[in-house]
Amino acid sequence: MSQVFEPDELTVQEKLDRCEAILHYRFIDHELLERCLTHASVAKTRLASNERLEFLGDAILGTIICEMLYHRFPEAAEGELTRIKSALVSRNTCAAITRELGLDDCLLLGKGLAIHNDVPSSIMAGVIEALVAGVYFDGGMEACRRLIERLFGQRFEQTTQFDRSRNFKSQLQQFSQKSFGETPIYQVLDEKGPDHSKCFQVSAVIGPQTFPSAWGNSKKEAEQRAACNALLEIQGEQGDSSASRP
Repeated sequence: MSQVFEPDELTVQEKLDRCEAILHYRFIDHELLERCLTHASVAKTRLASNERLEFLGDAILGTIICEMLYHRFPEAAEGELTRIKSALVSRNTCAAITRELGLDDCLLLGKGLAIHNDVPSSIMAGVIEALVAGVYFDGGMEACRRLIERLFGQRFEQTTQFDRSRNFKSQLQQFSQKSFGETPIYQVLDEKGPDHSKCFQVSAVIGPQTFPSAWGNSKKEAEQRAACNALLEIQGEQGDSSASRP
């Protein structure tokens, strides 16, 4: 069995080495890798943290995932591709991947965060985006694409194999009543178009939680898509909470 280190036992160099091993990618510019892992809580200035890299990485990640979906589903409509993409690049999914791979042990955090085992999901998600941008700068778009395929491969298969013929409203209702003792409600957020051809934007709501919205050519269709968004997000949250590392 390999030795397990606690985060505070690792030096900066050990964290960089571990990160490269996890990513199966060796950086030419190790200062860039260090910045990818540096949270604002420990950086000398916010510009020295990974925040700017997160900004770029978010866009690159979305673009490559969209390209993968475009080629995988040549007959899927824009709305369905958007729904699947939103689930794949969500903060919950990125944070779950960070924990599952052990990238959270590689983070460079301020003392206030480093002493806690439960690092916020927003920080967990941000490091994936920063690393995507880092690999893009260090090795180019093809290296970045290969990284994303490795990091998101399993999630991509799980999400895209999600049965699109399911009655999502029924599935969500059964889950919600069993898990929370509540029935989902659906809120119409917006509508567009003439009376004879309206589109509706709807969100599913369970208790205090509102899930990502969806558009449909009717309220019924929008509600089904909103229920599907909710199920996908719950799926991501469950993967996050059940993630374990050796």
